[in-house]
Amino acid sequence: MKSLEELMAIREKARQGMGIRNDKFEGTRVVVGMATCGIAAGARPVLQALVDEIAKEKLDVQVGQTGCIGICQYEPVVEVFEPGKEKVTYVKMTPEKAIRVVHKHLIGGEVVQEYTIGQARK
Repeated sequence: MKSLEELMAIREKARQGMGIRNDKFEGTRVVVGMATCGIAAGARPVLQALVDEIAKEKLDVQVGQTGCIGICQYEPVVEVFEPGKEKVTYVKMTPEKAIRVVHKHLIGGEVVQEYTIGQARK
């Protein structure tokens, strides 16, 4: 590394490889709560299932992580942000549920209502 520009190029390549949020991305984003409560509840396998299934299906969806969402009793939490639509919050997720969300919601356009926070509060 001989210059700041070279360092910045390495940084950008690493960001792209890790799927770090790009503020200019205007498509669908999926965010997994990865604070200690989420990790303890099983968020890592949920995140991995999402990443793997989205890659397998070749979807143009950005997957990211966030800290505490503030609803620890509902962890693991997955939020789906689609342009022009309200955020959807999925709760008490498992890898199997995550795969279903990819197919029903991200591919099929149908929110999996039984996994949403509204259903969990009933």
